[in-house]
Amino acid sequence: MSQIYGIGTDICDIRRIRAAYERHGERFALKVLSEAEMQTFRARSARWPDRGVRFLATRFSVKEAFSKAIGMGMRMPMTWRHCEVGRMPSGQPTIVLHGALKDWFAQRQLRAHVSLSDESDYATSHVIVEQLFA
Repeated sequence: MSQIYGIGTDICDIRRIRAAYERHGERFALKVLSEAEMQTFRARSARWPDRGVRFLATRFSVKEAFSKAIGMGMRMPMTWRHCEVGRMPSGQPTIVLHGALKDWFAQRQLRAHVSLSDESDYATSHVIVEQLFA
C-alpha cells in the first residue's frame, strides 16, 4: 500500500539557464549537476552545445519539482548535487539520491516518479512522491 506524499511540478525557461551558464560558465553546472550528470553534460555540450544547455535545464527543472514534492525547497538535506536524475534501462527518467537526502528519503519509505520534457524555450517536469506502507 502507498499514499501520495507530495506532488511537484516545475517549468523552466531554457533561455534563463543558458544566460546563467554563459554568465557563470561551468561553475553554474557544477552547482546543479551531480558528478554523473556532469559527465553527460560535458559529452553533450562538446558535440551539441544547445543539447548540453537543454540537459542542464531539464535537470534543474526536475530537481526543483522534486524539492517541491518532498516539501522542502532547497534546504538540507535537499541539495542540488544530492539529487540526481538517472535513467532506467528503458530510458525512463528516475531519481537517484545521495548522502543525507538518500537517508532522509529511505527513513520515510518514499518512492519518486518523474516525468520531464523540453520544447523550444522551456523545460518542464513533474514529480510524484509516494509513501510506502507494509
